[in-house]
Amino acid sequence: MRAVVLELPPDVREALRIPVAEQEARLRRELAIRLYEKGLLSFGKARELAGLSKWEFHELLAAEGVPRHYDLEELEADLQTLEDLQ
Repeated sequence: MRAVVLELPPDVREALRIPVAEQEARLRRELAIRLYEKGLLSFGKARELAGLSKWEFHELLAAEGVPRHYDLEELEADLQTLEDLQ
C-alpha cells in the first residue's frame, strides 16, 4: 500500500487555529468532508479517512451543511435490504 504524505511548512502549522494535539485528526476530517462533498470519495471511504463511525460522519456532514449523496441505486439497495429483513 502506498501512503500519501502531506507535509505542512512549519509556519503553516503554526498559523492553524487548531491545537497541535488535534491537528492531524481535524485535518483528516476536513479533507474527508471536502472530498466527499466534491464527489471524489464515497461516503464509506470518506468516513474511513475521517476516522469516524457511519453515524458520526453523518452528523459531521449535517453540522457542516453537506448534503448526503444518495442516488436511486442506493435507494433500491436499501429497499431490498428492508424486504429481506421482513
